[in-house]
Amino acid sequence: MLTVLLALWLYNLLLPGPRPLTTQQVNEAIASAMASATPAPSYSSIVYQIIHPSLVLIETERPNNEGGLGSGVVVTAEGDILTSLHVVAGAETITLTFADGTRTEGVVVAEQPENDIAAVRAAQLPEVLVPATLGNPGALRVGDEAFVVGNPFGLYGSMSAGVISGFERSFKPETSERTLEGLIQVDAAINPGNSGGPLLNRYGQVVGIVTGIVNPTEQEVFIGIGFAVPINVAGGAAGLPSY
Repeated sequence: MLTVLLALWLYNLLLPGPRPLTTQQVNEAIASAMASATPAPSYSSIVYQIIHPSLVLIETERPNNEGGLGSGVVVTAEGDILTSLHVVAGAETITLTFADGTRTEGVVVAEQPENDIAAVRAAQLPEVLVPATLGNPGALRVGDEAFVVGNPFGLYGSMSAGVISGFERSFKPETSERTLEGLIQVDAAINPGNSGGPLLNRYGQVVGIVTGIVNPTEQEVFIGIGFAVPINVAGGAAGLPSY
């Protein structure tokens, strides 16, 4: 028995256990692990990836050679595109550019003047057509995340983010005799070229169609108050059921 105990004592003496890690070693190991970890994507980047294939750039020409820019979003498997009526009203030609680069002419197939909404159909569809997923505006709350994707000043596929600021707003565009009712108010940046583009929730679902901004200086720049037509109203122009 004494021999066994002596052998164990000699073993522990000659082969000691591992030394405890120092604080510096622990911190360095944590820093290395964090540096090599891949962070989860943000909600905004996921929203953009979801909606981008459904986004459409709309370019128009009117009789006085005046060009126009706007945005649209594919909402049906048949390729129907929702946009703002003021983007395409009175246009002699409508040119559509899809996310894959397909360029084709478009024609207005339905109008909702009371909501500043139009449905446009393309002469040629892209090989892969990706209709957007529609959300329920009734599920929104003030303070919810809000994302706007469109083509401000012709900058294709630009995204801005903010929050839902209010509901049931009224807005009278300077170029219209009609007052739009029941609008969603947002503070995500909206500029010329965004009209007709989608308003999205945090899941990448279309909850509205951007229609205009308020600016007391009468300049076409954003000051934090923008409006969108709820998608359950706008969708009627494309034959979608209200909900």
